[in-house]
Amino acid sequence: MARVLDAGPHVFNHNIETVPRLYRRVRPQAEYQQSLDVLDFARRYRPEILTKSGLMAGLGETEEEVRTVLRDLRAAGTAVATIGQYLRPTRRNLPVAAYIEPRQFDRYREYGLSIGFQMVFSGPLVRSSYMAERVSEEARPAN
Repeated sequence: MARVLDAGPHVFNHNIETVPRLYRRVRPQAEYQQSLDVLDFARRYRPEILTKSGLMAGLGETEEEVRTVLRDLRAAGTAVATIGQYLRPTRRNLPVAAYIEPRQFDRYREYGLSIGFQMVFSGPLVRSSYMAERVSEEARPAN
């Protein structure tokens, strides 16, 4: 990670992907706390680099679980969050548990901003690279 951060990216992204309760099922190769630790390390090691993370909605999580993830990301110093609808890429992947209403995505965005995120992109078509150019422009230091 230090090598990546020493290269001086404008934005460092590591997706949290889902809520802790679903982690073992959704990301069996990863650990929730380790993902938070990665983001926290990036923020502490290179505080001038904007940290970003994303999660998918529609895997069976509750609204309170999403809020908990957002709070955990903020506690790790994450500045930008993306929240998008999970879509099953192949039949071998987990099925969609729910299609989230646009109003719910709006509530996630409002909550994220209320707890201190600089930017929150939340909607059915949002992906972790959503508005990446805008995020990069806003993260770029003034010359």
